[in-house]
Amino acid sequence: MPEHNTPLRSDLFGKNIDELQSLAKERGWPRFVATQIAEWLYQHHAGTFDEMTNLSKKVRQELQSSFAIGRQNPSDVKTSADGTKKYLFPVQSGGYVEAVYIPDGKRHTLCVSSQVGCRMGCRFCMTGKQGYHSQLTPGEIINQVSSIPERDLITNIVFMGMGEPLDNPDALFASLDILTSQYGFGMSPRRITVSTIGIMPAVKEFLEKSKCHLAISLHSPFDEERQKLVPAEKKHPIKDILNVVKSHDIENQRRVSIEYIVFRDINHSQDHVNALARLLRGIRCRVNLIRFHTIPNSKLQSPNEEELQKFRQALEEKGLLTTIRRSRGKDIDAACGLLSTRKLNPSATTLLRS
Repeated sequence: MPEHNTPLRSDLFGKNIDELQSLAKERGWPRFVATQIAEWLYQHHAGTFDEMTNLSKKVRQELQSSFAIGRQNPSDVKTSADGTKKYLFPVQSGGYVEAVYIPDGKRHTLCVSSQVGCRMGCRFCMTGKQGYHSQLTPGEIINQVSSIPERDLITNIVFMGMGEPLDNPDALFASLDILTSQYGFGMSPRRITVSTIGIMPAVKEFLEKSKCHLAISLHSPFDEERQKLVPAEKKHPIKDILNVVKSHDIENQRRVSIEYIVFRDINHSQDHVNALARLLRGIRCRVNLIRFHTIPNSKLQSPNEEELQKFRQALEEKGLLTTIRRSRGKDIDAACGLLSTRKLNPSATTLLRS
């Protein structure tokens, strides 16, 4: 079992190699000890310091007296008939976050959270209805990867769970470093996607500092309409975000995708098709159409299959590579934030059914 933190011990899990090297220097340990600790934390998933057998007994004793591993097992899991699993994790600041494991043939994707709640207030998002509570630490972000039974099967990671990743940039970049570095998980950046509604200047920083894929949550090409769906549009206009993307030299193997939740009778007319084609001109991207998953107290609905296919075809005719994302986990509270909301407020189940 993983060790749990106490008030007198700080967590090691989530520290990068520079932080571990500084710790080794402060303690008078050889520099290579930092690499050994990192390998035990992120490659061997050690749950106790006694497992770190290539560290000296003295180092292990010092670690035991001053630090905790800092990993936390999920407190709950819901399993869908399609194999999707939604894990619930308690966090030190209070509340819960979700991680969703999605098996699909040889591809095993984990959707991770970056914040407890969210301050963006998107009209269609259950996490946004929780409001903002706290930032996740790098350790709490990568703990979602390390502490599920399927961790060794994971081929892809998407930052599309609870919270806005670029509203927590320090923890995002730190966790990406641990996930992609050889001392850490050693994942290819091409296996990781960060989804954002568009936060400046963090988008620019992300494009410059990371080689991971970028997914932009668009939902409408019209400023006023998008602002009703995504209030952050007022402070961070999507046109500014896309201009930054256009000005950046996107490598051939790096992918930009446009996430577009389709709402019945709202954002899938021919006018939307024409405006999307104009807005995305000059950006090599894929448009992912997403069915809306119902949330409590919302009148928003998803279009029927015929309407969705018609919208996809119209976008394709405008030269936009467009796919319809397959819905997963519909029988286990598919909408992001529902499981954690129900944990905090069981009456949410009644609200959903009313």
